[in-house]
Amino acid sequence: MHAFAESRLPTPFAEFRISVFKAADGKEHVVLSLGDLSGDPPLVRVHSECLTGDALFSLRCDCGAQLDAALHRIAEAGRGAVLYLRQEGRGIGLGNKIRAYALQDQGADTVEANHQLGFPADARDYGLAVRLLKHLGLLKIRLMTNNPRKIDALSADGIEVVERVPLQTGLNPYNRRYLAAKQAKLGHLLTLP
Repeated sequence: MHAFAESRLPTPFAEFRISVFKAADGKEHVVLSLGDLSGDPPLVRVHSECLTGDALFSLRCDCGAQLDAALHRIAEAGRGAVLYLRQEGRGIGLGNKIRAYALQDQGADTVEANHQLGFPADARDYGLAVRLLKHLGLLKIRLMTNNPRKIDALSADGIEVVERVPLQTGLNPYNRRYLAAKQAKLGHLLTLP
């Protein structure tokens, strides 16, 4: 695996290195890295694409807030990486995600909406994340996540998560039910007031 495009990426947080990797399915995935990643396990965020939250500032989820917080923490630490995986809607795609939103508007929670559309609660695959981490030489990481399934998936494929760094941010009236469903039905490690 190798990056087919790389450059500097100045951001409000820090000047990152952006590397683009093309998967077998043609999707382009991104690694934003900062500083020397060798030595002590660096901070890492494995982030699944969320167009509505990351780019359109949706308050229905906490994705954009998590990405923002992860980049901020890496900048503060002076080193780390964000793997930005093109797995919109927990793996169901943008159109189906918006269809799930419509079902949520009618009373379903995020898990029920996915099931009503014929999808699992979470269809993401972390195999690519493992390959990217190994390519970067990151076999031991400090993972910013609230999702224990993500930790299990990475660990099962040889990535040692030496520390789970909680990333709880972005709670608002529009996503409270969404986060509660992720906590109750998907086991996310959240503390909701």
